[in-house]
Parts: sequence; structure tokens; C-alpha cells
Amino acid sequence: MHPITRAIRAQVDRTNEMEHSQPMFLTSSFCFDNAEEMRAAFADETDDNIYSRFSNPNVQEFVDRMCALEGTEAGFATASGMSAIFATFMAFLKQGDHLLSCRSIFGSTHTVITKYLSRYGISHSYVDAGDIASWEAQITPQTRMIYLETPTNPALEIIDLAAIRALCDKHNLLLNVDNCFATPIGQRPIEYGADLIVHSATKWLDGQGRVLGGVVLGKKELIKEIYLFCRSTGPSLSPFNAWVLSRSLETLEVRMERHAANALHIAKALEGHPALEQLRYPSLPSHPQHAIAMKQMKNGGGIVCFELKGGIAAGRKFLDALEILSLTANLGDTRSIASHPASTTHAKLTDAERAAVGIGPGLIRISVGLEHPDDILADIRQALDQASPTS
Repeated sequence: MHPITRAIRAQVDRTNEMEHSQPMFLTSSFCFDNAEEMRAAFADETDDNIYSRFSNPNVQEFVDRMCALEGTEAGFATASGMSAIFATFMAFLKQGDHLLSCRSIFGSTHTVITKYLSRYGISHSYVDAGDIASWEAQITPQTRMIYLETPTNPALEIIDLAAIRALCDKHNLLLNVDNCFATPIGQRPIEYGADLIVHSATKWLDGQGRVLGGVVLGKKELIKEIYLFCRSTGPSLSPFNAWVLSRSLETLEVRMERHAANALHIAKALEGHPALEQLRYPSLPSHPQHAIAMKQMKNGGGIVCFELKGGIAAGRKFLDALEILSLTANLGDTRSIASHPASTTHAKLTDAERAAVGIGPGLIRISVGLEHPDDILADIRQALDQASPTS
């Protein structure tokens, strides 16, 4: 069956009530018929549920559906995207190890790498997304993992996964890919040799801005290490959030097709607008890594970003002039969202660090929603008119 069909049809076994939609298992723990069954479960001799910090039917259903979509052997779901990312670092890196990462990453991931990993004696190096030659130059005998986002947040840089996989094979490194922006509908990193795939399920996977969640996917032996780390440290996904996310995955393909179509419509219409220094969208031929995007992505995704003439002042005027688009700390919603990364998600970076990853003072990130594209475009255009330095 097609991955979409398998994802929609993946369900935990029905109860005696013969429900069509999976019920919620809102329980902290699970019972056993006898002492031997309980002993066997705690000894990992069976897959029986013990405690919802370890496993839960609703959480497992969400994981099974994500495995079907990403084409992976196994997965483990967490309370948020950041807990999923942190788990991939802590389960495989130890004191003295070195992490190689693309420079353009989500602000909170940057904080974890630069502020917290060093406390455990784990060093790191950053490399430019588009300069593959520089990646190998930064690999040391202590390097254990390459971590990357593609497309990157928020500059939408595209990294050649096949080229990075070749480096990992050459140097025996784990390849850890954040696939949040593309989703498994737009890109399947496993097809390019990714060992670990992480998502903030809070974004497109939920798609309506309702719940937090994260997930790590990959090979069984690697996911077992993630499970053991999270089982002890406790970043468990709530059964309710897992139930919501499982329902959301049933519409992920149709939603992402519409998000991407709307985003492409808006990107084409705004490219060359006099109020913009530049605009980026992976499906446009003007994108610096357009050829790579077309090779490894099925669509350009739902994010459009552009740099306003007039810098931070123009950015503020633009946001304040919007009438339909929401100003909120999220993306991947049915409702379109505008944000100013320099003052929000990437505010903790220095001016130089932001400039190095393509975040100018006037950069605007648009998470394109499911409203009619002409209405989204009209709101952006009128806000651009008001934000223009000549207005």
C-alpha cells in the first residue's frame, strides 16, 4: 500500500467496543493479570504497556503512522520538537565528542548546541548550508554526528542530502535530519540515507496550532537508544496530544498540497515586488539551491520568506499593518502566520550570527495557511504598501 494509506489505516487493535476511531487511553499506568506478566514486562521480555512515560497506545499509533509516512523502521514520540532534538544529541553524544551542524538552524536548537552541550563536554562546529566542501574540512576524529535542517529555518536554505550522506559514510558519522519544514509529504530523508529524522509535530503535522509534540524516527537499533534515554528522563508525549496528532496525520497530504500550492502562488506574485530586497521559496528558479530542491523535494513547502527594504523599522510596520495574517510564535497552521525572526525566534543570536545565516533585520517569515490564496496575497500586499520606505 501507499505510505499515505498505511498511515491512515495504522491503528492500535480495537477494543471490545469495536470503535472505528481510536479511543483515548488517558491513563498513567497499565495493569497486569498476574505477577509473572508484570515481571516479564519490566524485564523487556514483552511489549506490554507499563507506564505512559514509557509507552501508550495513543502514542504508539502516532509513531506507527509517522513511520509509515517517513518509511522508517521505528520511532519514539516526545513532548515537543525540542525534546526530540535534544534526545538525539544526548542519546548518541558523550563528553569529548564533536557535533557538526549547519549554521542556519532554529533559534532554540542553536541555544541547546552552544549553551548546553558544552556543559557536557560536547563541542560543535557550524558550517554554511550551501558550501558542502567546507563540511568535510570541519570533520575531526571526535566528530560523531552531522545535524542539519533542510529547508533551514527561517532562511529556506536547501542542503544536498545525498552529498552529506556520502560524507557520513566516508567518516562513519550519524546523519540527523530535521524534516519539520518539508514534512514527509514534501521530502523523505530516509531515501537519502538519513539515520535519524526529527520533527516538531507542533507544526505542520498537527496543522491547526492545537498541541505540542515531537518525534524521532529511524533504524530500530538507534531508536532503542532514544527510547532508553527518554524512558529515564521523561519527555513523554501526552496520550491526548498523541490522539490529536494521529487524527491530523490523516489529512496531512491534502493539507500540505494546498499549503505548498498557496505558497508557490504567493511567492510568484511577490517576486520582484518593489518593497522587497529579495524573496526565497525553494520551488522558484531564483532560489540559490533550486536544483537541489527539485531533486530531493516533492514540493516547496508552506513557508515563504522575504527581506524588506527598510530593515527592522519596515518589518515592524509590515507586521502591524497585517489584517488577516496572525502574529504568533508558531508555524504550520491552517491560518497564515507572519513573524520577524530577528526579534523573535532568532533574537538570541548576535547581529553577526543572524547575518551569517541569512537573517537580515527586515526578514519576514510567512507560514502560508489554507485561506484562499488571493486573500492571503491581498493582505500581504497592503501591508507591504504601508511598510514601504516611500509610503
